[in-house]
Amino acid sequence: MKLQRVSVLVLVMFLACCATPGPDHAQLTQRKPDSLGLSDTRMELVPAQWWQSFEDAELDKVVTTALADQPSLEVARARIARMLAMVDVSRSTSFPQVSTGVAATRQRYTANGLYPAPIAGNTYNSGAAQIGVAWVPDLFGQQTAEIASTLNQVQAAQADAQAAAVSLAAQVCRGYITLARLMAQRDVVQDVLEHHQHYLELTLSRVKAGLDTQIEQHQAETLLSQARSQAEGVDEQISLVRHQLTALAGQRIDAYDHLSPNLSQLKLEAMPLTLGADLLGRRADVVAARWRVEAAMQDVKVARTQFYPNINLSAFVGVSAIGASRVFEGSSRESAINPAIRLPLFDGGRLRAQLKGRQGELDIAIGSYNSVLLEAVKEASDAISSTQSLQRQQQEESKALASARAAYDIHAARYSAGLINQQVVLSAQNQWLAERRTAIDLRARELDGRVALMKSLGGGWRDVR
Repeated sequence: MKLQRVSVLVLVMFLACCATPGPDHAQLTQRKPDSLGLSDTRMELVPAQWWQSFEDAELDKVVTTALADQPSLEVARARIARMLAMVDVSRSTSFPQVSTGVAATRQRYTANGLYPAPIAGNTYNSGAAQIGVAWVPDLFGQQTAEIASTLNQVQAAQADAQAAAVSLAAQVCRGYITLARLMAQRDVVQDVLEHHQHYLELTLSRVKAGLDTQIEQHQAETLLSQARSQAEGVDEQISLVRHQLTALAGQRIDAYDHLSPNLSQLKLEAMPLTLGADLLGRRADVVAARWRVEAAMQDVKVARTQFYPNINLSAFVGVSAIGASRVFEGSSRESAINPAIRLPLFDGGRLRAQLKGRQGELDIAIGSYNSVLLEAVKEASDAISSTQSLQRQQQEESKALASARAAYDIHAARYSAGLINQQVVLSAQNQWLAERRTAIDLRARELDGRVALMKSLGGGWRDVR
């Protein structure tokens, strides 16, 4: 009876000395949709191949090629495959491990060692064969939490890959729209060249007739040279954008030298501009951040299980003998059962520090999720506001362009009739060309804004969890 009391007292003291997690940690809070002003109304679905709404076959080919051949996406897919293999490794630890081994040795034994005669000083063949089993039972959920953490990281990596694909498609579309804008601007510059060539010829005639002086002639020559310089600058930008598209698509540098998109032929479909709470499940970057929060939560669970006992069960059975002829005799049998338990006692605060580190990583993941969420809502709201504003700007610019063109036609006719001087018609021409450039830029911005809107609404990706 006295021995039992002493045993209980020793057990209580033993448990009292065990390492403990310490006080509870005040975890950060994840932001909710209602705290961001998102409505419960479901948003309009974005098509998976949303770029096809521009109705441009060349654009479709470039985007499809980029999504298939871009090296960065290939790296992302390889990274996911590697992480899936890590999941299988984690899962394997939860099952009993069976191993077998066979060994044969020919050895001369020292005459001055542990072995007595007749082994000492002679050479013998020896052999052994064993089958072992080891198992670490998941009594406190450590292995389950480790597997869940790895799976969540895989989900985050898959969402990251989807976010990269959406971003790549948007980059290609924006580059293509930029190229279309430059092609339209080159048409304007070409018109400028033709007009300045025409006015130079007309000015030369007027100089001969005494209606203009060489000052007007030099001005006309200067304007023509400036227009040629502008044309060269636009051609340079066109080449650079084509090179950018080849890099995005992972193609040879001259693969898109033929691309000459027409800005006016790119279509725009009307879209309902509502922003609902389901945005959080449409954006791959938001979902990836959420999966990382889930993974960090599982890592905290793993750190907590380190404070609990760890039980390891192992056993083996086999034969072993000195003398090859005796290996499989019944007397050569050997076996063992090795249960083991580990319980942390005094660790100098190492486990508690590890737990605090995991809790800190969880706070970082939650903070990152909140940051990504806020940026996503801002990006979508900005895209909607820009889309609405650009539509209104387009309407006003159409009126301004029509007025500038009418004024230029009137001044050009009067100049040809000799009723006004060169400066007046050049001023009207510059105004008309400026309005043309503005109209082109607004159209390109409207198309670019549609790309930004599609990307901000998830780019056609859905969270299928």
